[in-house]
Amino acid sequence: MTEPRILVVEDDQTLREGLCDALVGQGYEVQAAADGWEGEKALAEGGWKLVVLDLMLPGPGGLELLKNFRKSDAGTPVLILTARGDESDKVIGLELGADDYVTKPYGLRELLARVAAHLRRGQVRESAEPAGPMELSSCTVDLQSFQVLRDGQSVGLSPREAAILQLLIDAKGRAIPRDELLERVWGSSSYVTNRTIDTHVLHLRKKIESDPKQPEHLLTVHGVGYRLAID
Repeated sequence: MTEPRILVVEDDQTLREGLCDALVGQGYEVQAAADGWEGEKALAEGGWKLVVLDLMLPGPGGLELLKNFRKSDAGTPVLILTARGDESDKVIGLELGADDYVTKPYGLRELLARVAAHLRRGQVRESAEPAGPMELSSCTVDLQSFQVLRDGQSVGLSPREAAILQLLIDAKGRAIPRDELLERVWGSSSYVTNRTIDTHVLHLRKKIESDPKQPEHLLTVHGVGYRLAID
């Protein structure tokens, strides 16, 4: 069986080599990029199962790389590396389609656990039975292709956004608490907060709602979480 291919985009040589060695030691096939230009070229090649992306890079920055990558690839999980205290970068990264973040300095065991969790979820998605597109009043949602189609225009969904929608669809109108969404979408190894889920929901509303400020489908249940109202 082919080992998962992981791209590491990190300009710090010590961190880059240490992380790549650790990932290879876990049995993954790893390619490294030392700056934004190398990262841009490697992302364009495609075929990755996971991308580990530092945000502070020489050349095109991590956020720029992420934004451009999501235009052509909405499904590959992206784990961003951020400096301690850069809260705005974390939020922007999640809004641009990142699936998770790790704050520097990070523990290697934590990062490897995050990588393994994302790859497991990817394998589950690939083995799942295909589901047909879902029609909403304002758009068509296709979770298998990670796409939303509205007025002839296609917008990509990140794996996290697709997972959130899938859970809400399976709930058949039941409100799902934020804690449950965090546990089932991010997993117990991810140190994320309710603000993370709120950010993803805000981004989802921009994609599936005619008016994100007055949503018809992705509804807030105050004091609980979120539910999906389907026509």
